[in-house]
Amino acid sequence: MQNKITQLFGIEYPIIQAGMVWASGWRLASAVSNAGGLGLLGAGSMYPKVLEEHIIKCKKATDKPFGVNVPMLYPDIEKLMEIIVDQEVKIVFTSAGNPKTWTKFLQEKGITVVHVVSSVKFALKAQDAGVEAIVAEGFEAGGHNGRDETTTMVLIPSVKEKIQIPLIAAGGIATGRAMLAAMVLGADGVQVGSRFVASPEASSHELFKQRVVDAQEGDTQLTLKELAPVRLLKNKFFKDVQQAYAEGASIEDLKNLLGRARAKRGMFEGDMEEGELEIGQVSGLIHNITPAAEIVKELMTEFNQAKAEIQHY
Repeated sequence: MQNKITQLFGIEYPIIQAGMVWASGWRLASAVSNAGGLGLLGAGSMYPKVLEEHIIKCKKATDKPFGVNVPMLYPDIEKLMEIIVDQEVKIVFTSAGNPKTWTKFLQEKGITVVHVVSSVKFALKAQDAGVEAIVAEGFEAGGHNGRDETTTMVLIPSVKEKIQIPLIAAGGIATGRAMLAAMVLGADGVQVGSRFVASPEASSHELFKQRVVDAQEGDTQLTLKELAPVRLLKNKFFKDVQQAYAEGASIEDLKNLLGRARAKRGMFEGDMEEGELEIGQVSGLIHNITPAAEIVKELMTEFNQAKAEIQHY
């Protein structure tokens, strides 16, 4: 399957595995790349030295293209970028910040740059900054989200209407049917996050993976909008946040309640009650823990089946 995205990255299928915190290490990224997609390392939860180790291990585990997702708010971002350049990583996805800051620097080193956005306004800014492609992520997605709460169904055609560069859809995509729908709406490829959390290769805690599989429709909700909007599974911590709102909590109160390292505590260390459990709405459609290569295969099989079915209409 060749299109703008497969040609841009040199991959077989237009499927990108999201670079998620506490989930996207070298095992997951290399498995997805070996299966024909594009695996991404999630640098947001890695110290610079840890990222370097994951890049080295990923290179040993695959000879296919892979990349790194870098949140622009990362405190030691200069060190991350230095490692990425030194290790000759060829693809970088940036998010949560101004794409102008690093795009030119990376491109001068021969690196393909993609930026993640949640609105048409930010998509246009990213295009103006010179990125090679855009990920437009609807607010169905897990983890941190845009403030506009635009759904993938609306966001993808809205962004497509305004930009000229390749477009990758994200948010609520865990099946081949959803992949086809996103591409009918105007996307050239898809970024899949939550589905890959429920894989043996994801570095997330097994209890978190099982919680994702057990989730039903409606078990996630967007919260903490005053700090940074984030979609969470409803556990004790989530209920504590809701209670704080009910009691008129200030922004400072919410910061104190959130504390530090709560996402690590939940998703990586396995505290299902006090931890922050970031996952997308589509967790309600994820019913098993499946190897990453099989997920890629299932996505493409269902995509092709759905494509054949709609030709009858």
